[in-house]
Parts: sequence; structure tokens; C-alpha cells
Amino acid sequence: MFIQAITLFPEMFESITEYGVTGRARKQDIWQFAAINPRQFADNKLGYIDDRPFGGGVGMVMMAEPLFCAIQAAKQQFSGSLKNSRVIYLSPQGQSLSHKKVLELSQLDNLVLLCGRYEGVDERVLQTAVDEEISIGDFVVSGGELPAMMLMDAVLRFVPNVLGEIASAEQDSFADGLLDYPHYTRPAEFQGMAVPDILKSGNHALIAEWRLEQSLRRTLTRRPDLLVSRELLPQETRLLDKIRQESDESSIS
Repeated sequence: MFIQAITLFPEMFESITEYGVTGRARKQDIWQFAAINPRQFADNKLGYIDDRPFGGGVGMVMMAEPLFCAIQAAKQQFSGSLKNSRVIYLSPQGQSLSHKKVLELSQLDNLVLLCGRYEGVDERVLQTAVDEEISIGDFVVSGGELPAMMLMDAVLRFVPNVLGEIASAEQDSFADGLLDYPHYTRPAEFQGMAVPDILKSGNHALIAEWRLEQSLRRTLTRRPDLLVSRELLPQETRLLDKIRQESDESSIS
């Protein structure tokens, strides 16, 4: 996978291209990265790429021409199929990033991530050069760089060989539509709290059922919306009935 970021602050991306599992994978050429600063396409000596908005108002807007040129320059560097590529603008107005979208993006050959600043970008860029807008949450940050890096990290986890074991990503929260179960490691007791005996039993079938039950408990308590549209397996239905019955009995007592 080849990821390019159009950004005024290329240095910010060193945190994901130089460190951790994503940095190691990039150094092993499992994925590639390039940053394009739109200032190089500015039509003035000072490199200004923003101007006041038509109609008045506070703040500045990133200009259409340098951003459009930067996107075109990124497309010229594409590897693989042009059809298997996407230009994404990180925006609080976009579609919320989900596990399903992450899996979809991980199958692409090329990603171009447009990182806005100031009050945003000229609407004509979004209409002519951007394939989709993606949001990482219902809040606003100073620029698109941090959201872009969060998207990159999520996507790269599903690129083959980025993680030591792809199963690590496949078992994360949301991977199967449920929140993850609790995890424990040594020591067996910490500040008076012991690891559940079943995890030390060696009975893999019982451990698997316990973990599924814990995932269902957490999802029901913290994100019940995830269960609304889920097509439950018979085992999940049985465990949910058990959990709800226990909850009812507890509330009565």
C-alpha cells in the first residue's frame, strides 16, 4: 500500500512512519509513504495557500488551485491500479470511520489523505478531486494530520505483514462486531485481584465461551447499539439471555 498525505506539516507524520509497528513495517517496505506540501504549488513567493472566505466571516480557507495541483501530483505517483485508489478528505462532516470502512480501505493500493487547516478547504476541491470525506468523531481538531494518522494506523493493521500476527487485528474490539473481552497476564494476583480461574484451567472450549460471554457483557453495558442490528448466533443468544437474567435477578435483590 502506498499512502500519500497532502499536508502543511509533513514532519508530524514521523510519529507513524518512524515508530512502532507501522514504522517498522515501512522500513521493511511493506507499505510506502510520501508527504506533499501544497505550498510548493502556491502562486506567490511567500507560499500562501489560504485566503479570506467570500461572503465574509472569521478565519481563512485553503485555496483550490494548490490543493488541486497537490492531489494531481499525488495521483501521478500511484502504484498499481488507479481504480483501486482513493482520495480522502479528513473532515468532521464526513462519514464516521468504522471497522467496516477500515477493512475496505486496507484493500486499496493507494490512499491520498488531504489534511485541511484553518476553516477548511475550498468546496470546489471537494467536488472535483476528492472521492470521500471521513470523520474520526463528532469533534473538531486544529487540522487533518492527527485524524489522518489515526486512519492510517487503523488501516495499516490489516495490511499483510504489518502486524506480527494478523489474528491480533482480527480479535480486536469491533472486529466481529463486539467489544473485546478483558485480558490478563502475569502475575496471577495483583493488589488483591486474581486472574479468573477459568483462564488458568487449560480448557480451551470453556475459555472461548467465557471470553465470548465477557465480550457480550461489555457490549451490552457499554455499546448496546452494536447488538441492535447484529444477527446473533445461537450461542450468543443463549449467553445474552443468561446475562440479562442475572441482571434482572440482581436488580430484584
